[in-house]
Amino acid sequence: MPAKSKDIVGIIVGGGPAPGINGVISSATIEAINEGKRVVGIMGGFKSLFNGDKNSAIPLSIDSVSRIHTQGGSILRTSRDYPDRAKEKFKVLMSTLKQLRIRYLVTIGGEGTLFMANWIEKEARRSINVVHVPKTIDNDIPLPGGVSTFGYQTARHWGVEIVKNIMEDAKTTGRWYFITTMGRHAGHLALGIGKAAGATVTLVSEEFGERLPLQTVADMLAGAIIKRLSMGKDHGIAVLAEGIAEKFDLEELKRYEQLEKDETGRIRLSEIQLGRVLKHLVKETLDSMGIKVTIVDKNIGYELRAADPIPFDAEYTRNLGYGAVRYLLRGGTGSMITFFEGHLRPIPFVEIINHSTGRVKVRKVDITSETYEVGRKYMIRLEKEDFKGENLKRLAKTANLTPEKFKKRFGYLVV
Repeated sequence: MPAKSKDIVGIIVGGGPAPGINGVISSATIEAINEGKRVVGIMGGFKSLFNGDKNSAIPLSIDSVSRIHTQGGSILRTSRDYPDRAKEKFKVLMSTLKQLRIRYLVTIGGEGTLFMANWIEKEARRSINVVHVPKTIDNDIPLPGGVSTFGYQTARHWGVEIVKNIMEDAKTTGRWYFITTMGRHAGHLALGIGKAAGATVTLVSEEFGERLPLQTVADMLAGAIIKRLSMGKDHGIAVLAEGIAEKFDLEELKRYEQLEKDETGRIRLSEIQLGRVLKHLVKETLDSMGIKVTIVDKNIGYELRAADPIPFDAEYTRNLGYGAVRYLLRGGTGSMITFFEGHLRPIPFVEIINHSTGRVKVRKVDITSETYEVGRKYMIRLEKEDFKGENLKRLAKTANLTPEKFKKRFGYLVV
């Protein structure tokens, strides 16, 4: 057996599930074995390494991975644990990697996993070559040319299918639905679903400043409902990015919601019933005007994360897994692997880490872009021209207010 076959490629998954994880595992494993390497997958993500669990490393073969690229979920599972005494536990993690004789490490995950990959690479000092494969349905990692992170396209696809069905229900029953989607730091998923499905209105956190009163968002939604009613439509869909909740005053939010934290200590935004909170406030406003509307709140997110990947992500992840291993075996380390315009492009960690915070840079929705402009143009929302002439009279009549009172109540939204 040649000496190079003793080299071990390790694969680990961190963060929340995203469609296509198995595609990366499959193609990376096949390419590494074809190049004479052994491959092990770390079951349970970084939590297993922090706990020093060497039994979490399982051998991967071509037979065991050759057909998994079309399956959702992760055969290696995942975790997003950030332990107490992180620096102390990190020494255990590094020791475990060395005991497992891992020479090359492929990390699959979002910004938290990328942070861990960078930490490992710096600590290893080239005793372990590390490459990161960017994965998140939030699409918030800055890839070149605006390329999406894997998992996003599939999540958007199935999100659109869900919203389309709900839109038909809204039309059939004469209801409004407030639908909250995942996206802690960025509203790409909400905007992508809202645009493709043709939702009545989509709200993303990037539209707002650092501090956002709950009532402001509620008034935007109430205004959209009133405008639709003035057009003879008693139904609609509002898609809300969960990251909006991060901009609310927590004390104000606590009056309506019990706030829970995840393993990393962050508020669990996906558990906040944002639609329910806003539904309560919107109904208060509309009831005061004598407008009776049925509003249903719904969260979608967990339904999307472990879906079978659509062909786009199945092909995309095959490219990424192959590219990750090729990069490592050519001596590369300390980079995130991407494919841009048909070519492998490694991006060094130093280019995507914010030097002042030590965290990964976040790609947000650019509300000055034409991509956002198109989405915004097709929404039903109160606009500046709605506070003039016949438009104002029609809206005021629908709200059972005088034009002056309507303008005073909602005019601040368009200033």
